[in-house]
Amino acid sequence: MIEMPFDNYMSYTIGILVFFVGVYLTKKIKFLREFNIPEPVTGGLLAALLIYAVFFFTGSEIAFDLSTRDRLLVYFFTAIGLNARFTDLVQGGKPLFILLFLTLSFIVIQNIIGISSAIFLNLPSSIGVLAGSVSLIGGHGTAIAWAPDVVERGISNSLEIGVAAATLGLVIASLVGGPIAKYLLAKYQLSGELITQPSVGIEYEKTDTESFSHLSFMSVLLVIHICIIIGFFANNVIAEMGLKLPLFVTCLLTGILLSNTVPYALPKLHWPARTRSLAIVSDFSLSLFLTMSLMSMQLWTIADLAGPLFIILGLQTLGAVLFIIYILFPLMGKNYQAAVLSAGFGGFALGATPTAIANMTAVTKSNGPAPTAFIILPLVGAFFVDISNAFIIKIALSF
Repeated sequence: MIEMPFDNYMSYTIGILVFFVGVYLTKKIKFLREFNIPEPVTGGLLAALLIYAVFFFTGSEIAFDLSTRDRLLVYFFTAIGLNARFTDLVQGGKPLFILLFLTLSFIVIQNIIGISSAIFLNLPSSIGVLAGSVSLIGGHGTAIAWAPDVVERGISNSLEIGVAAATLGLVIASLVGGPIAKYLLAKYQLSGELITQPSVGIEYEKTDTESFSHLSFMSVLLVIHICIIIGFFANNVIAEMGLKLPLFVTCLLTGILLSNTVPYALPKLHWPARTRSLAIVSDFSLSLFLTMSLMSMQLWTIADLAGPLFIILGLQTLGAVLFIIYILFPLMGKNYQAAVLSAGFGGFALGATPTAIANMTAVTKSNGPAPTAFIILPLVGAFFVDISNAFIIKIALSF
């Protein structure tokens, strides 16, 4: 096997190129727009397939340095925090708790589906947990973290199984959210209010006339970096207390805290929350993060695990879709916000929080904003779930 590594700079540049390929294809192919497939998904999956073709025909393994991608994740969640207002949180208080309850319930359901499927396929139940909330709601990080525990239960290739399930889940999550929203919007004849307020996601028809300059853009970067520095130190303090959280979680919370204190303490200070510059930074970070995540998938590592894993993930996808349409959407209000959240939950339950945001962005670009959805889903997905999922996984593995 010939290794073809790309350093950080080249990986970053290729990611931007792949994203623009996705933008071009989405604009040209009506099907992709109608089903709200995000541009990073279009470009990223195409790149992953081409890289797999290179491996299949030449035996060359292309690998990307993803350190910049991981920084973009922190940028994105910090920007989400800066856009959050306590007034919005109060307004979305009830939906937040409902979504949290539904998410915790679905974690249990996801593990039940995984364990039952594994037993039906005559596989160890631990594999079902790996293909449950460990790799799906948990994502790659959780799969890697819990792999040693599963190895102790006799599954020697648990790391490969977990990473493969998380990778496939990311692909599925990127593709199901848009069609779910399209179905719900059409069936219940729902739509949002198209406005010019900057938000996450680019628009196909530019109507935003707000002016911005290099100074406004640099002020956004400065505030984001200040939040990240504070979040970094806060993360270290929390870790010393015995609670391990991803860096982007503390940066998200720092952004929320500063955005709801500094503008009131210093009213003459121009705070960049909900500005066009912040929207651009947020959208850039999300788009490139998801593009680089998908284009870097090494699909050949999944091939050997295909059979049973595809069956389990197929059942997980069916379970997620039914849960969203018949439980989550009605309980969240059967309105436009609920439809956008349904698209996001499809991305989150099977993939990752950034995938959920990308799915919701694709829907809102064409149908109007849904601010409550963009506030409560990251809070549930990035903070509450990481903690509760660990306890549920531990219980599930004991069976």
